[in-house]
Amino acid sequence: MFGTLGRNGVNVRAIAQGSSERNISAVISTADVRKALNILHEEFFETTYKQVNLFITGTGNVGRRLIDQLRKQQAYLAEQLRLQVRVMGLSNSRRMLLSEEGIDLEGWQGLLDAGEPADLGKFTDVIIERNLRNTVFVDITASDQVPPVYEKLLRRSMSVVACNKIAASSAYDNYQRLKDLTRDFNCRFLFETNVGAGLPVIGTLNDLRGSGDVIHRIEAVLSGTLNFVFNNYDGTRPFSEVVRQAQIEGYTEPDPRLDLSGTDVMRKIMILAREAGEYIEMDDIRCNAFLPESCMQGSVEDFYTEMSRQEPHFRAIYEEASAAGCKLKFVASLDHGKAEVGLKHISPEHDFYHLYGKDNIVLFQTQRYPDQPLVVKGAGAGAEVTASGVFADIIRATLR
Repeated sequence: MFGTLGRNGVNVRAIAQGSSERNISAVISTADVRKALNILHEEFFETTYKQVNLFITGTGNVGRRLIDQLRKQQAYLAEQLRLQVRVMGLSNSRRMLLSEEGIDLEGWQGLLDAGEPADLGKFTDVIIERNLRNTVFVDITASDQVPPVYEKLLRRSMSVVACNKIAASSAYDNYQRLKDLTRDFNCRFLFETNVGAGLPVIGTLNDLRGSGDVIHRIEAVLSGTLNFVFNNYDGTRPFSEVVRQAQIEGYTEPDPRLDLSGTDVMRKIMILAREAGEYIEMDDIRCNAFLPESCMQGSVEDFYTEMSRQEPHFRAIYEEASAAGCKLKFVASLDHGKAEVGLKHISPEHDFYHLYGKDNIVLFQTQRYPDQPLVVKGAGAGAEVTASGVFADIIRATLR
């Protein structure tokens, strides 16, 4: 009984047991009564389904696909995992929708469009006020306004699944505080899709460390955008045109400069370094950028204009690699605590040479894998696979 209450963040103020040992009483906060009754009934009497309550912010490309995946998998989750997953709240930058009984995933878009004006503070307050069991907050935005609410939710034993990279790549002390809160309040802070979209990169790293392995070196191609760009650029059409194609196909951040400048890759290798046990900040990572500084000025359209003007620069980079019989890959590495990112010439015998499309690859060299590294490889960008990675994190958070 007390384990069930504790796992769901219900604080017991006092207990009393009758002399017959057939009854026990507990004093809890009035605000927790409904939640406590629900979870105790679910634990002891309702053996059929575990109810999961989702609050999702972000309904763009990835968010829409996640909702569609949840809709299609409702029957499977109920039959195979005994989970009744309900979306109780939806929000984007314009509107928000909160439901007492769960949102119809067939017509959610129209319901959201008719919802009330978006207010993150109110959205969060309602989540906390309702205090539903097995609550999971899902952040599928790139907004810096959303991560500050994570701590408030974690302190209420509500799990957080973040596609948003800002929290995990923020100041180390903030990252560590969020991780500590999950232990203190028995919940989860999961962000698998921060690195490699739906690939099990962070999960694999955590499994290695959790089983006692020691990480010596990580070498990776972590940008589906940059891999796509350099796999498709051969000097026959402008570099800017290839980048724009990557953006149209949904492989880039809203501002492609985050990808091409190496900033996004720096964030990803920092997250892996932290998950590997390193104390590291962005300033500790060396970046060998290939993008001219002039491309970083002005708007996104100014960026494309300047890239067109800098075409000779990009063609020279490609021709130098081609003349050496190599391919261009933007590589991130962590070597005994030292992190670096940059464009490299990859020769045919390297594991990275045959990496096509938008694929990512991560090589883990560890105490148990000293010579032949453990390899995780696959699609590292795209809304569908990213949504599937978020979906998987939701299930992990639920089955704690």
